[in-house]
Amino acid sequence: MSEHATTADDGSVSGDTTLAALAHASALVASFLGPLLFLILADDGDELVERNAKNAINFQIVVFAALFVAGILSFAFIGLLLFPIIGIVDVILVLIATVKANDGEVYSYPYTPEII
Repeated sequence: MSEHATTADDGSVSGDTTLAALAHASALVASFLGPLLFLILADDGDELVERNAKNAINFQIVVFAALFVAGILSFAFIGLLLFPIIGIVDVILVLIATVKANDGEVYSYPYTPEII
């Protein structure tokens, strides 16, 4: 059974913490398609899963755009340095988001606009 977050004065949102954490963690395997699947599978009214999945999708769109720019810059050999940096930042921030979502928090990635 999964644990459920409780609504508190500190801004935590009620919902399934396990699915919220998996929405972030699935991005490591399936880019933006993993969080999209959890957004679709989320119960109506499970605000924790929905908000975390949307934040994960937005971040993966930004990562895709950064990889695209790095791909273009690889012709000038600058992009070759950016690929591992983008990958490391992606893994670290997704792991942080997974832990925060498992604690019942809605994690917003830094420098990520709300696209969805």
